[in-house]
Formats: sequence, C-alpha cells, structure tokens
Amino acid sequence: MNTTAPEALGTCRARLGETPVWCARSQSLLWVDILAQRLLRYWPDEQRTDVHAMPRFTSAVLLTREPERFLTVSQGGIALYHAGCRRFEKLCDYPADAIGTRPNEAAIAPDGALWFSTMDPAAQQPLGGWYRVSIERPVADCLLRGLWVPNTLHWVNGHIWFADSLRQRFYRASFHDSRLHIHQHYPVVGTPDGSALTLDNQLINARWGDSSLVRYRLCDTEMHPLDAIPLPVRQPSSCTFGGPQLSDLYITSARDGLTRPGALDGALLRITTPFTGSPAREFRL
Repeated sequence: MNTTAPEALGTCRARLGETPVWCARSQSLLWVDILAQRLLRYWPDEQRTDVHAMPRFTSAVLLTREPERFLTVSQGGIALYHAGCRRFEKLCDYPADAIGTRPNEAAIAPDGALWFSTMDPAAQQPLGGWYRVSIERPVADCLLRGLWVPNTLHWVNGHIWFADSLRQRFYRASFHDSRLHIHQHYPVVGTPDGSALTLDNQLINARWGDSSLVRYRLCDTEMHPLDAIPLPVRQPSSCTFGGPQLSDLYITSARDGLTRPGALDGALLRITTPFTGSPAREFRL
C-alpha cells in the first residue's frame, strides 16, 4: 500500500482498543477501550481526546441518525447514549442465550439494524455467535452460533464477510430466513481482527499479533491477498476510514497480554492512503 508512515495520535494507550467509527457530522473518531470501560473520542482539528465512562465490556459505540446520540453495545445490553449529558437509555437486554459471554464486533447493516458478535471472555471455548437488533424488534435475535472470536463484519454485493480470529478464517455468508448461512471459508495466515472496506471492495484487515495490516480484494466469491503494511504496534485490533475525504485510515491497538508493551502499544494510529472508504452507517431509530 502506498501510504504515509503510521502516526500515533494523542497520549491515550488502550488496554484493548476496538471498533473505531468516524463521525462525519462532528469530524471526530470514536473508539472503545473494552477492558478499561471507556469511550475515547479524538478530535483531529483540536488534537484532543475526550474520555467517557462506559458499562462493563462495552465493545462498540456506533452512530445513530440523531447527532450526539450513539448506540452502545455492552454486556449489560444495548443502549442509546446521549453524549451531551452522558446519559444512557436502555434499548434491549443482552441476549439471554449468551450469558457468560461478552460482546465483541459490532456494525450497522445496510437496513439500519445492529449486528454484533459474542465471545467467551477468556477465548477458551466456541461460545460466540452473531446477533441482530432493530428498532422494530428491540430484542437480540441469534443469527449464528458456534464461533470462537467473531470479528470483521462487512456487506459486499449481497454477501456478508466476517472472520473468526482463533480459527484464522474469513467467511462469506448470506442472511435469509432470519439466519446467517455460511457459503465458503477462506483460511489465512495469522490472526484476523477488525477490518475496513474501501469503495472498490478492498478489505484492509488488522492482524492481531503480527504488527501489520493485510489488504485483500473481494471479487464476488473470491478473496485475493494483495499486500501488507507494517505497523509500530504489536496488536492492531481494527481500522476504519475517516477524515474529510474518508481517505485517512485510523487504526486501534491493544496492550493487553503484553508482558513488556512498547511505548506505542495501545495507541490510536493514523495513515493517509490512496483509497476512499464509505461513510459509517447509522442505526435507524
């Protein structure tokens, strides 16, 4: 990838940084530190990071169609978060059939519904699955079970792409009859975590433990590896496009599990790319 060198933004170092989301309305980046129970919000123009306290195991803070009203996914359930007054408004409970797990990946689907995954907090058992919540049906419906650490979630030309980190695989699936149906799997080298998608369907994946991003081209049913970019953090966890032109790639990382973390482990990174991403989808209220 022909990009600028990775730049560390601010002094915050996350134990487990995850789920970066670019808010175009405010021109700010939101991401979570799952283990420290906090929402981090970076304002590029001011080079400032705000910190908001979050419930236990909050794995995502996503956009809604209302400014400064965000959707939070935590072990306590799904809620609307009013950032101005820092108030939560519960939308639905955490799935009863997933007690003992925690949420992990989360994204808004093209129809405005929330999809999120669950996992064993210790990543020792295949307790994970995918769930869906909509404003018309504010309950977490299970779409798929039996996964280890579900990560990455993107909709491309009628297909749904996701990964299972511990199985070191990507999957291509479809959604019908209220279930997620797997059609094909793609083994990869390394541990795939969260990903960003370009407008021309290139998937840029954070490789946990490998200090790199790996780029793929998604061509209908095929997944072609292209190249990689090294990063100055050992555990990159996810990435998303942001900035005025949606060409800046923001990358989250983690310090958790490292006996001797480096100065940048857990940092938020940014690189400028020749690619363009899509605006983040908003939960339909």
